Amino acid sequence: MKTSTLTFVPQADFQTRARAALDDPKLRKSFRGAMDFLQDKRIAQFPDAEELENLRDLGEAIRQHALARLPELLVQLEENLCAAGVKVHWAETADEASEIVHQIARSHQARKVIKGKSMTSEEIELNHYLGERGIDCIESDMGEYIVQLADEKPSHIVMPAIHKTRGDIAELFQKNKLFEQYLPDTPYTEDVDALIQTGRRALRKAFADADIGLSGVNFAAADTGTLWLVENEGNGRLSTTVPDVHIALMGMEKVVAKLEHIVPLSSLLTRSATGQAITTYFNLISGPRRPGEMDGPREVHVVLLDNGRTQAYADEQLRATLQCIRCGACINHCPVYARIGGHAYGTTYPGPIGKIISPHLLGLEETADLATASSLCGACGEVCPVRIPIPSLLIRLRNEASRNPDEKVAHPLRGQGAKFKRSEKLVWRFWSGAFAHPKVYRLFRWAATRLRALTPTRQLGWTQHRTPLIPAKQSLSDLMRSRKQP
Repeated sequence: MKTSTLTFVPQADFQTRARAALDDPKLRKSFRGAMDFLQDKRIAQFPDAEELENLRDLGEAIRQHALARLPELLVQLEENLCAAGVKVHWAETADEASEIVHQIARSHQARKVIKGKSMTSEEIELNHYLGERGIDCIESDMGEYIVQLADEKPSHIVMPAIHKTRGDIAELFQKNKLFEQYLPDTPYTEDVDALIQTGRRALRKAFADADIGLSGVNFAAADTGTLWLVENEGNGRLSTTVPDVHIALMGMEKVVAKLEHIVPLSSLLTRSATGQAITTYFNLISGPRRPGEMDGPREVHVVLLDNGRTQAYADEQLRATLQCIRCGACINHCPVYARIGGHAYGTTYPGPIGKIISPHLLGLEETADLATASSLCGACGEVCPVRIPIPSLLIRLRNEASRNPDEKVAHPLRGQGAKFKRSEKLVWRFWSGAFAHPKVYRLFRWAATRLRALTPTRQLGWTQHRTPLIPAKQSLSDLMRSRKQP
């Protein structure tokens, strides 16, 4: 398999990518239709508003309870996993996590890895890391498989290939060399059922050829050491049972205190994500194959990933970011995402959740523009099944990006002050000072109306999409005075 390294796109290009997406009528129509469809499906799954709000309260309480005890729950999870025969690894950075997986693969002389859906592996760009070291990683989730064939990043955390048409997929299946090695001479068709069946036939051979299976983790119960995976296609079950070695890669925030706590979270996840009452498969993994058992992996590894999560955890307000259960409801209801799609963001996690989590994973230097790519309409916060206050977190991140980088704060964010400008601070200081002192304000008002002809026609970012701000010939106070009004 030919690999090419995909790196996070510098945030400086966000404006260009967003503008290109807005100029693509096909993409805008596709996303608008998809988002409307997903919103309607979610509404249908929550006909009882009271039940929904009660369930959201419960989901929020479970996630906050787990985060309040996160360090001790992670230790408890490790102890119970080890007692069940699972090998646990801790990774502080993306590179460290990728190297751990690589070392496990090397110890087994593995050359092929089959993957269930894992956004965490996308986050650390594991496929390309292993590919550069001679190990093929094949995605087994159909959407992930499609974007892998196209050498693209997922454009949605739940539906990775939502930006692709059936014609795009048909062309990929016919021409891609990776696909050809499993099913040569594939005929061209745009029939959706035929395309899905063709993809599954190719992947069945990939499962049999794989040396290692890799998956993500939706939730992990600390009290039992159980890994919980949610999926619809059966690929997660095959990835975690057919190969002799299973590696589970999970963000450290996915742990909950008790196995019973996962049930309401799963109900919220499936109904909020795809509008299903329940997903097709719930996989509960509690260790490797035991003596006398006929199937399952002989060896199980769990990689617990930090990659910036402790930065969010350290701050009491930003900690709410880690409540996320990766349902994508905020993405499906975001007016910005519906117009520009996922690739414009240039990060693994797009949409509202990406705007608040990516600064911790990548630093504000690379993501400062994302927090401002929001109308703050509040739709994301209204639909979040665990009540993450996304709008207030966006405002906080905007402030951190504009904060003086030399300012000492209790929990500084990586890249603090990425958008700091002394000239802008001086303008706001003058503005607030003028409005705080009546005499200065009256002098400013008098000068603005008399010197209005000198107002520049280009006013930084404001006039990119708006007409210039030009003071009126007379202020409101002057007009009232001319009419002899108090």
